[in-house]
Amino acid sequence: MARGNAVWGIDIGQSGLKALRCSLESDGKTVRAEAFDFIEYPQILSQPDADPDALVRDALKEFLSRNSVRGDKVAIAVSGQSGLARFIKLPPVEKSKIPDIVKYEAKQQIPFDLNDVIWSYQQVPGSLKSDAQETEIGLFAMKREHVFRAIRPLDDLGVELDIVQLMPICIYNAVTYGVLTDVPPPEEYDPQTPLPWVVVLSIGTEATDLVLTNGYRIWNRSIPLGGNHFTKQLTKEMKLTFANAEQLKRNSREAENAKEIFQAMRSVFSDLVTEVQRSMAFFRTIERSATISRVVALGNTIKLPGLQQYLAKNLGVPVDRVNSYEHLQGSEVTAAPAFEDNIAAFSVCYGLVLQGLGLGKMSTNLVPRELVVARIIRRKKPWALAAVAATLAALSFNYMFHLSRWSESQTTHYSQANSQAKQTVTLSTTLQKKDEDQKNQLEMLKQLGKQVVGNAEGRILMLELVKVINESLPRPEGVDPMAVDPLPIASGKRPEIHIEHIEMEYKTDVKEWFTEDAKKRFMQGRATSVSLSAEEASEPATTDGVPTGATDDPTAAAVETAAVAPATSEDGVPTDPGAAADGQTAADDTVAINDAVLGGRSGWIVELKCVHYHNDAKSLGPEERGPQYARNTLLYQLRSDRKITLPVPGDKAVPSREFTLEQLGIYFPLIAADDGPTFKRIANPNYVPPVDWQGAASRPQIQPGNPSAQLDAKEAKDNPQTFRVLTYTFTVQFAWIPRRLSERDEPLGAGENQTGALPPS
Repeated sequence: MARGNAVWGIDIGQSGLKALRCSLESDGKTVRAEAFDFIEYPQILSQPDADPDALVRDALKEFLSRNSVRGDKVAIAVSGQSGLARFIKLPPVEKSKIPDIVKYEAKQQIPFDLNDVIWSYQQVPGSLKSDAQETEIGLFAMKREHVFRAIRPLDDLGVELDIVQLMPICIYNAVTYGVLTDVPPPEEYDPQTPLPWVVVLSIGTEATDLVLTNGYRIWNRSIPLGGNHFTKQLTKEMKLTFANAEQLKRNSREAENAKEIFQAMRSVFSDLVTEVQRSMAFFRTIERSATISRVVALGNTIKLPGLQQYLAKNLGVPVDRVNSYEHLQGSEVTAAPAFEDNIAAFSVCYGLVLQGLGLGKMSTNLVPRELVVARIIRRKKPWALAAVAATLAALSFNYMFHLSRWSESQTTHYSQANSQAKQTVTLSTTLQKKDEDQKNQLEMLKQLGKQVVGNAEGRILMLELVKVINESLPRPEGVDPMAVDPLPIASGKRPEIHIEHIEMEYKTDVKEWFTEDAKKRFMQGRATSVSLSAEEASEPATTDGVPTGATDDPTAAAVETAAVAPATSEDGVPTDPGAAADGQTAADDTVAINDAVLGGRSGWIVELKCVHYHNDAKSLGPEERGPQYARNTLLYQLRSDRKITLPVPGDKAVPSREFTLEQLGIYFPLIAADDGPTFKRIANPNYVPPVDWQGAASRPQIQPGNPSAQLDAKEAKDNPQTFRVLTYTFTVQFAWIPRRLSERDEPLGAGENQTGALPPS
């Protein structure tokens, strides 16, 4: 890399090449301009019949014929439209962790593979004073092919580049160091104290770079409007050739029809103002506390008659045109007419020079790393060749010395040792092969053992499932389950769930059953506690402990469902915060852990058709009846972490063991469907028929026209033939991937072959 004190900043624009050479004075602040050049192309690069590569190459040749860059740093700027700039606020972290976070953000923000782009980043000046504050970083990237296309003309002419920078960053460096004079020094800058923002408009040939800055922070946008659009509008409105329109635009102040020229370009003026206003409005949505104090205009297009005044009037802020740069001295350059006349167009060159001299606030560099490495190697090649030659000489001497010693060692003893070593290698290879064969035999015996044991273990799997279901059902405490009438069947508080039938369906992939709807029902089922305060407000009216709205009509039963079940949304998830208390978090964790376990495994979907009579609304709260009673009892007992004691056949030392339902392969119990609360007639098992006068039992007669089943007068009030009870009928489903006894202590990993599932009968 060039190590000279002077820096050349070269701006290869659409209409011409601009270059500025500067060096740093001894005070470390003053920049001395030593040379400049301004070469206009015969044609604008974007014209249809132009050859951009040839025009740029000819301009560079002319520049190099008049100036020398040997021993100086060389920096060029590339269009902001071809690059990407993002400003990201990072969370408060240690400075040592910022590179890792930035690399992650680069993968998210850059819409290309990082290998296909050249990117760099830098902390925005003044954005961080301690680890406790947010860090704002600027992330800049450009596709690798665009960078090489930009530097190819200079590379073909043998010019080595030190800096490649985006134009908006060059403008930022130039404005913050050479235009803004009221910015506090870094040691006095407080990011929490807002500074007024300045809008910088650098109007180029094809695009306008809009940069907003408060002297430290930066935000930019590229607007696809430039001086060329004014020329095109003149060709359209005044029927001129492009060359004549360009000439008329540049000399519009001296033209007799200046007003007509202005009117012809008015639509472009309006479009430019609209785009600037849109950008400012969008920026205010990002920085709500920002105040914009003025606009700084750069580029030769600002010379157009009326443009500066038009912008100031429509934007509502003063518009200043740059006529000089702070800290820039060297009268031979700054006083030159060509430089004074185009000083606003040299802002990019000045920003490049400042970065090369170490005075720019942003110093990112998009020079390809492979070029830097190649130049370092080329400069160090003579030294490397000398080192390689010395190394080869030393190696040759060492080789000859060892060759001599080796020749001396070729004796009978050495030959015998070599032969023994070969025999040892042969023996080792034989033993390794034998060991591998024995391992394969052992694995085969293990598989045979699993198959033999598995057939015996498979016979008890269904019995274990029945035991799990049976022990998961609620039963009245202190009552013999074999009693004829443990509790009056008409009681709405009967703490039992009856299973009417059990069905099982075999699935080659159990996860097909666990749909999004099933997940929501499972999560609702895990919410085993409800908010009484939310339910008390909607407690239904009751008569004798039974909701007054409940009838034998299924339509009315649906009304009761709303009273019994917790409030839910359309997708089945409880809307009441209490209905999704601790169980909801547990459900989320269970789904995240066990959802992957189902995928690719065969098993059964077990379906239980159930009914219970625990629906007395007079004495039971909403969390104790209807579907919630089913969740609090049966579904809760079927959870995967519940433990159950099962016998271990053939093991006298340990006749029984505790297993979790997950070890047994039971997952995701849920209420798949329900019929809601419905009144039904149920026969009284203790009914004693009345005896007629002849001593024979006779059936009481129902009074005509009274369907409410009033009994014959002979029948006692406490001896009804049937009960009218409020029932809740529902269907429970869960997945069962049977695991044999010998497999239950092994972890079930995702993707593992599951051999415990029984085949369909």
